[in-house]
Amino acid sequence: MNVIVFASRKGGSGKSTLAAHLAAHVHKTSKPCLLIDADPQGSLSLWQKLRGTNEPPIRVASRSVSELVAAAKRNGFEWVFIDTPPNVSAVVDDAISNATMVVIPARPGVFDVNAVQETISSCRSARKPYAVVINGAPALRNDQESPIVTMAREALAKFRAPVWGGQVTNRADLLLALAHGEGAREYNPDGRAAGEIGRLWSAIERSIKAIRGTASSTGAMHKQAA
Repeated sequence: MNVIVFASRKGGSGKSTLAAHLAAHVHKTSKPCLLIDADPQGSLSLWQKLRGTNEPPIRVASRSVSELVAAAKRNGFEWVFIDTPPNVSAVVDDAISNATMVVIPARPGVFDVNAVQETISSCRSARKPYAVVINGAPALRNDQESPIVTMAREALAKFRAPVWGGQVTNRADLLLALAHGEGAREYNPDGRAAGEIGRLWSAIERSIKAIRGTASSTGAMHKQAA
């Protein structure tokens, strides 16, 4: 079983958004995904309620994340996605301790980039693989990323943090899909938002295979840009 934890002490970084879109992208009957909502704000629970299908299933971590992860393993889930509160707390540490990999979303602004340092420190202390994902970015122009995204990457490089080579752009499809209880691929499968979520998932899968030792670490986003 693979556990992906979405963590950042910065509110509004996109933890719930990425968890929801990726869960909708990956969940299949043959490869079931469980959501764990450990954030008291309950955004992931609201999205799942809007879906009205109970798929993927969700559990609320009112006490222990570890207990829910153990139950998920017994029940045969292949993927577990954990949304965490925007702070450094016992529940976040509990989630990270159970992670196969931690995804740290960061918007390309000075406050957001600076805020990832504590989460990076938590991942390093727990000896857990992690990668920063630039989220809510301005759109590419002539296939070139915005200067503010380049600046964010340069700042993150000073922290020696692995950063995904792509970006999740601030697109209306992402918000409209969530409002319908859908993921980007379900809402508009041919849209650019769906394409970016798909590329992010492919990068996460490459990292998981490398972490599990079933593939080379070359190109794995937790090691280098992917």
